Amino acid sequence: MVISLTEAAVNKLKKIETNENQFPRIDADIAGGCGISVKFTLIFDEMRRNDTVIEYEGIQIRIDHFTKRYLDEVTQIDYTEEQGFQVGESFSSSACAT
Repeated sequence: MVISLTEAAVNKLKKIETNENQFPRIDADIAGGCGISVKFTLIFDEMRRNDTVIEYEGIQIRIDHFTKRYLDEVTQIDYTEEQGFQVGESFSSSACAT
């Protein structure tokens, strides 16, 4: 798995002040019944025991095992003032068992 950050995302993450127990984490927001939709966000949270840690230009990004299985092999994180952090591609599936 590869996490890449745009220059804008790196610059913003280096400027954000967090307390010593908070780290950037990719989080999956999953919704659905018959189908499923997944939206990824960047949150700041405490370290979890089984986190995968990926380092990019000195910035550590944490991913839990649940979220990791939904990410693409290469995931990009971008930042804009209008939309904040944008993580990878959200996806949805409407496949239902019949």
